[in-house]
Amino acid sequence: MKALCWHGVEDLRCERVPDPEIVNPRDAIVRVTSTAICGSDLHLYDGMVPSMMKGDILGHEFMGVVEEVGRDVRNLRPGDRVLVPFAIACGNCWYCHHDLWSLCDNSNPNAAALEALNGYSTSGLFGYSHLYGGYAGGQAEYVRVPFADVGPLKLENDLPDEKVLFLTDIFPTGYMAAEQCGIRPGDTVAVWGCGPVGQFAIVSAYLLGAGRVIAIDRFAERLDMAREVGNADVVDYARDTDDVVETLKQMTGGRGPDHAIDAVDMESHGHGVMSRIDRGKQFLKLQLDRADALRQAVQACGKGGTVSIPGVYAGFIDKFPMGQAFAKGLTLRMGQTHVHRYLRPLLERIERGDVDPSRIITHRVPLERGPEMYRTFRDKQDGCVKVVLKPELRAV
Repeated sequence: MKALCWHGVEDLRCERVPDPEIVNPRDAIVRVTSTAICGSDLHLYDGMVPSMMKGDILGHEFMGVVEEVGRDVRNLRPGDRVLVPFAIACGNCWYCHHDLWSLCDNSNPNAAALEALNGYSTSGLFGYSHLYGGYAGGQAEYVRVPFADVGPLKLENDLPDEKVLFLTDIFPTGYMAAEQCGIRPGDTVAVWGCGPVGQFAIVSAYLLGAGRVIAIDRFAERLDMAREVGNADVVDYARDTDDVVETLKQMTGGRGPDHAIDAVDMESHGHGVMSRIDRGKQFLKLQLDRADALRQAVQACGKGGTVSIPGVYAGFIDKFPMGQAFAKGLTLRMGQTHVHRYLRPLLERIERGDVDPSRIITHRVPLERGPEMYRTFRDKQDGCVKVVLKPELRAV
């Protein structure tokens, strides 16, 4: 089969690799009909996540058709069309029983390595390094899905892939980010980053009752999408202001937004002294994360508010304004998304027409063009906001 394989920093290749096989009675083999490049994948592309090995297959946003099931998978059969959550969960541990699917105790075969890094292991992830299990990802023609009796959601409708694909990650991620804020009717929510997760955080904030959303970014196409699709007020931090925090205060009568969402993560951009320090330390390998957006979110958020962090962070944060967070009585909430929890409720929202996730797609290309699209997505070229890869398409 064809698959996108990692061979080093900025070195991805579409290669022929062996087809996956059933190795456990709870496995399924899924033929991928649509897959996507996630902002988190760019951390692998940029070499920010350790334990990658040459030949690793990338991708954790995918859906498709069941081709084969193990003998213990009784909820699926060949021919079923399924969505597959990016986090792999066993369904039997304490965390799965408490709806904390991405914290599963049993799905990461390399748990000891992650425990050595973070003190605890979380769930295994598709296509996301050997720290998270070394599972082959879904940017391929076929994928082995472990615990297939728990994770995949069988689709009973004829909605096109593009309307439902993002239920595998970024729609639930944006929704959980907004839900973690505890939004009250009429609240103002500020969202840093208008990439795919930021776009869904904006939409979700309104679904949960926000009266106003303010979106912060520096790319015109993303700000336009936030304004036109998400109905957000927008701030271009590179052109509109030298001080995002002060601008947000002015836009909210001095109070600051009621809640703040950092949908940027560990490779954020900014200007000023702290941004230059972050870049210098990252270049010298003295730190992993650049945290401009997170610092601004804490500084801007109004008293008694919540800072929600769906963006991925990997290490220690330098110059974190903990004193401000304490003084203002902020709540910080974060973590990998518990996709299993949100699949059915958000699918119902799509079926009712409350939201059309396909509106964020800007590029649809064959799988073979994946390596070039990683660069296009990473470098914000050609108005790129979201890339969908179609394994069944042939490159021209």
